[in-house]
Amino acid sequence: MNSIFNAKWIKAPASIEYKPVRFCKKTELAKEYLKATLYITACGTYEAYINGDRVGDFILAPGWTDYPSRLQYQEYDVTDMLKKTSEITVNVGAGWYSSQISDPWHGDSPQISRERMLKPVSLIASFEIEYIDGTRENIYTDESWSVSDWAVEYSDIYHGEICNTCKKTNFVGVDISDMQYHTLIPQEGEKVIEHETLLPVKEITTPKGERVIDFGQEITGYVSFEVDAKAGDRIVIDHAEVLDSDGNFYNENLRSARARIEYTCKDGLQSYKPHHTFMGFRYIRLTECPEKIPTEAFKAIVVFSDMKRTGYFRCSNDKLNKLYSNLVWGQRDNFLDVPTDCPQRDERLGWTGDAQVFVKTASYNYNVQKFFRKWLHDLSCNQTALGAIPHVIPDVINDQGSHFGAKVECSAAWADAVTICPWQMYLSYADTDILNDLLPAMEKYIAYIRNDGEDPYVWATGGHFGDWLSMEPTDKQFIADAFYAHSTMNLINSLSVLGRDCGRYEKLYEGIVEAFRNNHPEYNSQTECVLAIRFNLAPDIKAAVKKLADMIRKNDNRLSTGFVGTPYLLHVLSENGEAELAYTLLLQEKFPSWLFSVNMGATTIWEHWDSQREDGSFWSTEMNSFNHYAYGSVGDWMYGVMCGIKPRADAPGYKEFDFAPIADARIDFAEMEYETRYGKIKAGWKKKDRGFEYHLSVPEGTAAHVKIGEVEKLVGAGEYKF
Repeated sequence: MNSIFNAKWIKAPASIEYKPVRFCKKTELAKEYLKATLYITACGTYEAYINGDRVGDFILAPGWTDYPSRLQYQEYDVTDMLKKTSEITVNVGAGWYSSQISDPWHGDSPQISRERMLKPVSLIASFEIEYIDGTRENIYTDESWSVSDWAVEYSDIYHGEICNTCKKTNFVGVDISDMQYHTLIPQEGEKVIEHETLLPVKEITTPKGERVIDFGQEITGYVSFEVDAKAGDRIVIDHAEVLDSDGNFYNENLRSARARIEYTCKDGLQSYKPHHTFMGFRYIRLTECPEKIPTEAFKAIVVFSDMKRTGYFRCSNDKLNKLYSNLVWGQRDNFLDVPTDCPQRDERLGWTGDAQVFVKTASYNYNVQKFFRKWLHDLSCNQTALGAIPHVIPDVINDQGSHFGAKVECSAAWADAVTICPWQMYLSYADTDILNDLLPAMEKYIAYIRNDGEDPYVWATGGHFGDWLSMEPTDKQFIADAFYAHSTMNLINSLSVLGRDCGRYEKLYEGIVEAFRNNHPEYNSQTECVLAIRFNLAPDIKAAVKKLADMIRKNDNRLSTGFVGTPYLLHVLSENGEAELAYTLLLQEKFPSWLFSVNMGATTIWEHWDSQREDGSFWSTEMNSFNHYAYGSVGDWMYGVMCGIKPRADAPGYKEFDFAPIADARIDFAEMEYETRYGKIKAGWKKKDRGFEYHLSVPEGTAAHVKIGEVEKLVGAGEYKF
């Protein structure tokens, strides 16, 4: 146990405890030291400084976890930062801990929101000093620290930040907080950092006469600026994803989220960027700004979790390349400590359904093992005693009600993240630890469904979302029963990998499949066909594939699937003799399609197939994100089928992998790279006069199962052409 557990939780006195605050401690070291280590965390988000220099590069530290059960603390080597006499300051804002996050779901219960806002921020920290003579000293947070409010007068995840550099503050003594220690855990997830800076592409004077700056790409992060101003000048910045059909600034789809920066200047040259908030935006409006401040004073800083990029894709079709770029940006923008649904409106929550439909694509683009391990541990903490999985993790919709026995609604295809995401971590990274950690949650979840009604083979109730945002109705019960079977099979596979007995679940699975076939003999939508085929529930797969293909062709070669059916759609076609039709859907440009948004100028993936219509009108203001990665799940087909690289359950983590690409004459070439723990896989193909030439690079220590036409063989490390 390190020294942070001997420190005291400190907070501001009542007069300023509900504001962003700055804690301070001046210290003097008695003698020459060899090493200094800081352990620190906060209820809220913090930035630590030693003698004015920032400690670390973790943005929005300590991150977002299920606070009632888990609060990460961080460790920093500050040996080169401390001096004989040092001043330690730590800014702490509301962050996710006590902001207005989840307010839209508490409209009928405002007391919950008030209670969330009445949680003062607090800090705990410890410096461990190792002296050259071998002695040690600890500097703790305690009554000797002081605190004040400061220039940042207000911060909120949804609403932005207010900073007044002219504000005068006074330090006072701290109070001791009654926060607990048992929730403290070492940093588990990836830290969030600044990744790149975008310069303005152009400045626009809108038809309304407003000054708007376009950064050319939708990002998650914030704006920084450096200006020469005079005391009292104000810079007010609003954020938006798109312009309306007239070319005016449009932020109505942010709903109640103000997403605004208000900055009051001091005299002279000064710079600023937000401390405890983030925005999702491409455009900013200079709602207030001195005219002399030029466009180039403003920059957009991209912020997301510090994941290693592992996958790259490219082909001869520029629109597909743009689609790929959009889905990668969608992941970057929404993998900010938790897999959020969107980064801009009054939501930004870890929706389980979005995470599970995208997890396979995510694990191609980036190494997300550490990222998902942390989030899945929070998921297991939020599971109810009966086994229900809340819709979002951390569970702020129920205000952590799962910890207090509250009834939590559970939806098929959302709650199934509990079995789908750990299984993907096993396939992609050979991670048996996460399977073992989540196994109790998987079993509780299956027991929850089995006991939910009189028939153990049917999911009797539940607050199901169905095929969310689909273009045609799909029976919610059909989806629930299909995912019941799918998650049971994931549990069976997980138990088998871990060497556990799965006999009773195999019998359960047989009963679920039989009940499914009895209760759902007909398939009345594309998604129903897709699930019956993908989950091997259709008694006649060939007939189901034909029905699906007929539905698509009768729909003018267009899809009609939503969040549930879309991730599997191209797979079931290409795996069952309809690869040409799968490519037709991928290349389709008429609404609804992936390339419709590309043609409309999208730089990320949209929430709706028609978030913005051809005439420039919008789907709605109520639920219309232009940065919502779920439909970007097509990326795993581009990697896994188009270029042909897939992991294998019998040799996970790409120790062995499949190479079974499917080419199409409408595309001249396609290629990918994927970085595994063993090295880089390179794969692809190009069109030749009499067919296609396929190429493959297999890293040392691995093997590839090649299947191309009549060629079927196992090959070891090396370079190959077929």
